[in-house]
Amino acid sequence: MNGKRILLIVGGGIAAYKIPQLIRLLRADGIAVSPVLTSAGAQFTTAMTVSVLAGEAAHEGLFDIVAEAEIGHIQLSRNADLVVVAPATADLMAKMAQGLADDLASTLLLATDKPVLIAPAMNVRMWNHPATQRNLALLRGDGVLTVGPDEGDMACGEFGPGRMAEPEAIMAAIRLALQPEGGPLKLLPETKVRRGPMVGRHVVVTSGPTHEPIDPVRYIANRSSGAQGTAIAAALRDLGARVSFVTGPASVAPPDGVDVIRVETARQMRDAVDAALPADVAVMAAAVADWRVTNALERKIKKDGSGKPPALEMSENPDILAWVSGLNKRRPTLVVGFAAETNDVIENATAKRKRKGCDWIVANDVSPSTGIMGGTENAVTLIGPDSAEEWPRMSKEAVARRLAEAIAEALA
Repeated sequence: MNGKRILLIVGGGIAAYKIPQLIRLLRADGIAVSPVLTSAGAQFTTAMTVSVLAGEAAHEGLFDIVAEAEIGHIQLSRNADLVVVAPATADLMAKMAQGLADDLASTLLLATDKPVLIAPAMNVRMWNHPATQRNLALLRGDGVLTVGPDEGDMACGEFGPGRMAEPEAIMAAIRLALQPEGGPLKLLPETKVRRGPMVGRHVVVTSGPTHEPIDPVRYIANRSSGAQGTAIAAALRDLGARVSFVTGPASVAPPDGVDVIRVETARQMRDAVDAALPADVAVMAAAVADWRVTNALERKIKKDGSGKPPALEMSENPDILAWVSGLNKRRPTLVVGFAAETNDVIENATAKRKRKGCDWIVANDVSPSTGIMGGTENAVTLIGPDSAEEWPRMSKEAVARRLAEAIAEALA
């Protein structure tokens, strides 16, 4: 990597304490570093520290009369081989997505013609917020590369996705981005490079049940474990796709190497899918509740001694599959739905595909006697506009691999 140069923009987050180690790794690899500190970033690490480690003076202000005499911000943005933003805060991502340029960092990002890699870092609720996910989708659509975030304990005391990737993982992503064949490839765990027929493709997968609250302790749900959706996300990841995994409260853990967006309700899932688009493929494997309680209470419902059950008012939830299928400019090239039926499986699923407007539908019999709902195996029929392909009963992982391969072939 000798002769390469990184423009390193340090955002304002506690994760900035990891930046000195990242600079050491870059310099050890023969990569020159031009550091830029945002005003917030300077609150978490110092210009002196990054300057000494980088061997170059840190840039902080847009209106430096010496630097700007030669239009310094333009030169900075063009002289590097790669621009790295770490930590990439919610504020910085929002500025990038909207094209704002009100300080040195945002001006550099708008003026650059070089690839950009971001390492997001923020509170879990900020990361999961629809606005952040929308901005992330916009940035990815513009070709911005990402590494992380990781999941774990946070400085604020919460737990979840939002921790900045470790310096070693960021370094691996930088090496990949600087390689001629690197481009938009992402990293698997342990810095393995994704390759396969789905490289460069973005897939949204929904999974698990939704929980529709009745009161603070009760909810309406179904028996979906999320196992099939999880397996599909992993299979598409293994073929090289970038996967946005929108999951309800499943009983299985999400796969590594995908972007996990956790939701509770159908309306939250719809918003998360909206934020994740655009995508090449949408696989709607979640078992979304059709109805929600309109008059859900903020306090636990108590028996009143009358022997009468509470009166629950119900409203229809958004039909996510039909909504995605009916999109205009943002409709994925391939939309795959699921039909969990207990009778007349093929007939009901075929009618559902036409009614929803999706391209394919994966139909299965979830009658209690099959053991499929919540089990480890599945027996499905893949239904398209002019075909119904029945697959033998197999593990949910095998179903996922076969479906992922069919998707890759269809896109090819």
